[in-house]
Amino acid sequence: MRKYSRLAALGSAVVLAGSLAACADSPRYSDRPYYSGQPVGQPAQTYPSYDERVTEYGTVSYIEGLHARNRTSGAGAVLGAVVGGVLGNQIGSGGGRAAATAIGAVGGAVAGNAIEGRGDRTSYEGYRITIQLDRGGQRVYDVPNTGDLRTGDRVRLYGGQISRV
Repeated sequence: MRKYSRLAALGSAVVLAGSLAACADSPRYSDRPYYSGQPVGQPAQTYPSYDERVTEYGTVSYIEGLHARNRTSGAGAVLGAVVGGVLGNQIGSGGGRAAATAIGAVGGAVAGNAIEGRGDRTSYEGYRITIQLDRGGQRVYDVPNTGDLRTGDRVRLYGGQISRV
């Protein structure tokens, strides 16, 4: 009977490790450049370029914050798994102790990761400023901070720089 309990505990630990590995965050795209070996043709649609040395005037029509992706470090999941495993071990008895420990660890890991992910949601990695040009059209700039710009401000665009008029 003792051997069965150890085997059940080992099996539960393997399942737990596999479950936690599935929660790992992996990058969507590789850092390596992709090259198919085929020649690349012209894009289907091109947009007219503009000369940044030309001075343009306009009005700030919209400013929006660019949210930084809220990533978790994994510490919440690990701490949650430990706490959940300990609680599951205390609740379970006999042959069900290993199962209760595994269920508690998995549940604790999920809960710990969710709690850690609830951090500050108002952090921005930058701002997107949309400017309606006097001559028609608009320009959109992604900047690290807005400085003293506000929606409705008159601005001058020159050399990729935005300044209030």
